[in-house]
Amino acid sequence: MSGAQVSQVDISVVKVNYRHPKQGADLLQLMQHYATDPMGGAKALPDKVIEQLLPTLASTPTALSLLAYQGERAVGLANCFLAFSTFNCAPILNIHDLVVHKGMRRQGVGQLLLTAATQHAKALDCCKITLEVLSENTSARDAYVKAGFAPYQLRPDTGIAEFWQKPLT
Repeated sequence: MSGAQVSQVDISVVKVNYRHPKQGADLLQLMQHYATDPMGGAKALPDKVIEQLLPTLASTPTALSLLAYQGERAVGLANCFLAFSTFNCAPILNIHDLVVHKGMRRQGVGQLLLTAATQHAKALDCCKITLEVLSENTSARDAYVKAGFAPYQLRPDTGIAEFWQKPLT
């Protein structure tokens, strides 16, 4: 699906070539846009991350990034990674970052990125797609529900799964 595109009006979604100068620059610009947003932590990415992100993604075989373009302007980004479900003995596609430029929100860009990610996941025989969302990010939560996502639970009596972390640096 490397050449697959999803279009809506004048928005197209393409799989990122991390070594392509414009696509790489667009990915970094949207990551910085996301990082400085309150829902991304409101803090610019460190220079070390900016310098190393593209070559590291290029050398990560489980990485998949999708850029949404309005003409030549990058307006959205999804960074995804393959994981594995032992319960299903099948791959999982995790959407680690979903970014829509502030000026393009609520115009269908996020839905196009989620649709493109779903197409890639199906092509890779994934059993599901996962993502995380902040509890107060209501616009993102609404977009995910619209795309068919829901909080994860095995059974109603065991509760909803929570995303936890243990920082190592």
